[in-house]
Order: sequence, then structure tokens, then C-alpha cells
Amino acid sequence: MSVFDRPYDDPVRVLDEDGAVVGEVPDVDDETLVDIYRQMRLARHFDARAVSLQRQGRMGTYPPLSGQEGAQVGSAAALGDDDWIVPSYREHAAGFVRGRSLKRTLLYWMGHPDGNRVEDGVNAFPVAVPIASQVPHATGASWAASLRGTDEVFCCYFGDGATSEGDFHEGVNFAGVFDTPTVFFCNNNQWAISVPRARQTRSATLAQKAEAYGIDGVQVDGMDPLAVYRVTEAAVEKARDPEADRPRPTLIEAIQYRFGAHTTADDPTVYRDDDEVERWREKDPIPRLEAYLRSEGVLDEERVAEVESAVESRVADAIAAAESTARPEPRELFEHAYAEVPSELERQHEDLAAVRESRGDAAFLEE
Repeated sequence: MSVFDRPYDDPVRVLDEDGAVVGEVPDVDDETLVDIYRQMRLARHFDARAVSLQRQGRMGTYPPLSGQEGAQVGSAAALGDDDWIVPSYREHAAGFVRGRSLKRTLLYWMGHPDGNRVEDGVNAFPVAVPIASQVPHATGASWAASLRGTDEVFCCYFGDGATSEGDFHEGVNFAGVFDTPTVFFCNNNQWAISVPRARQTRSATLAQKAEAYGIDGVQVDGMDPLAVYRVTEAAVEKARDPEADRPRPTLIEAIQYRFGAHTTADDPTVYRDDDEVERWREKDPIPRLEAYLRSEGVLDEERVAEVESAVESRVADAIAAAESTARPEPRELFEHAYAEVPSELERQHEDLAAVRESRGDAAFLEE
């Protein structure tokens, strides 16, 4: 049975919480499976270090992704080399899979303009913080690819809260009308900051919203990376085929949970209890995949240790590189805001320069 022929409330699964096979394993080689595991471990360690940096005052703010690695890595790994991701603000792991550097991701949350400059050859849109604003962009880009006759597919990520925004409905409706090669990937982590999934819609699932736009919708266990890979791969193949007997766009609802806060400015203990968090931790995608790979003889203690060591070194190097990057000059904030700098703003620049000169560069930048 095709993943698209399932009831909306019957999530696709491949592995259970203990890593045992309960569904159809995608046809991928061992090295791909290990790379998915490696990328998930990288994202988890990066996440812990990034939160620590913010708590130490070395980074402005940060949106943790812990718990969502399976959905991000599993989906990004299923894309072709020429395909694109259109992220929101939490898709660090998907970005790493597609070639975005850890250093630039850190720089973004440190407030450096280089952080949102996508590297050459990386098919990724810049980070989108406004909720759902990237959905019409993804539809427009994929429509353009269709008009050009290329076979690029655009995977657009957003959270469950985005489905309450007009941009979501406009973007998905347009994709359905013009049959664009788009995969709409909803990271349903149960909470839009402090607003629970139940307050977003009366629909039984988010996946079934696809029905209104004449496209396929499918629900998947987002903490099962192999299930996510399988569903995304099927959606990408369909999107790439203009002669497919089904509409090309797909809405994927990946059921998952963020273990931490919405951002480091959030206190999740105010709106959810510890028992809920612990129930979801039992579905953790990393030990789940590791258990499967060990049972298949693909991973052992030595290889796990190698992955752990490499991940720690890579993240440490990225932090060192980001923190050694020269900070931008204050006036760069306004470089692209005015054709001609207003006289009042110019006077403020001069005042700031005088303060800087009196205190010295090091003390000024430290403040």
C-alpha cells in the first residue's frame, strides 16, 4: 500500500520505540543509515552546546531542536542533490545535512549578518523567523522550477502553529492549483510556543488539511527517522514526476516533540508538565535508530565512539571559528536601510564613534 493511501490518523512507522522493525524499511545502504545516525548525533550535540553558549551570554538567543532530529535529518537525507530546503528557524539539522556550516548557524544566532548568507552550492533558503512566511516563497520557487522544466523539488519546513497562519493556506492552495513540485513538511512538535496543538484547529489531524487543496496528505511518526525518510522519498519522487497520476505537492505531518524550550527565552515548565516530556523522551529518535543499527550489525561500540568523538571535535571547532570571527561594525545595521543616511542617524554614529575612541575598541566591543 502506498504511504498516500493510508488514513490520515494512521502514522507511517518503520521502527518502534525500542528500534524493532514494525514497517517497511526504506531501501538505503548501510553507509547512508550510519550517516543519518551521525547527523542526528551532530545535531543533538550542537544543540546542547548552543544552549550552553546562550546561557553563558556568548549568544543572543537560540531555538533548541532536541527531539526533532529524526524528522529533520530523515527528510533532508531523502532529497536529491539538486533539491532545495526552505526552512523556518529551527531546521539547523536539515541545514547541516544539506551542507550549511555549523559556524554560520552559530553566527546567525550570535547576530552576525554572515550567519544568514547561504554558502555557494548549498540549495537552501535563508532562515525564516516570521511564522509561515516561507510557505508562499517555497511554492513560488517550485512553480518557477516547473515553468523552467527542471526537476528540482522544494521541501518547505514549518511548525504546527504555522497552519494557523494565512500564508500557509495561501501557499498550499496555490501549490495545489498549479501542481507545483513542493513537499510541505509540518514539524508538529505539539506546541506553538505555549499554545497546544489542540488549540490550533478542530481537525483531527493536520495532514488532512491537504484534502481542501486537492493534494495528498500523510502523517508520519516524526521521531522515527526511517519512516520519515520513506515518506519524504515517496513525496519527492511524486513531486519530480509531472506525469504522475496523483497531484505533485504533498503535505507531510511529522508527529514529534521538542524536549526543550521553544527558544532560550521561553520557560516550558509554565505550560507543560514533566510527565509529558518524559513520555515523549521514550520515543527519542537517536537511541531508537542506534538500537536498530546495532541489531543489524551496522553499528558497534567502536563505531559509536568514533561518531561521538568526531561530532564533539566538529562542534568545538565551529564554536571556536564563530567566536573568533570579527564582529560587525554598529553602522552596518543601517547599510541597507536608507538610500541616504538621515542626518540625525549620522550624528548618532559620530557620538558612538567618540565613545568608542574614549573607551578603546576592546572595552567598547565587550559592552
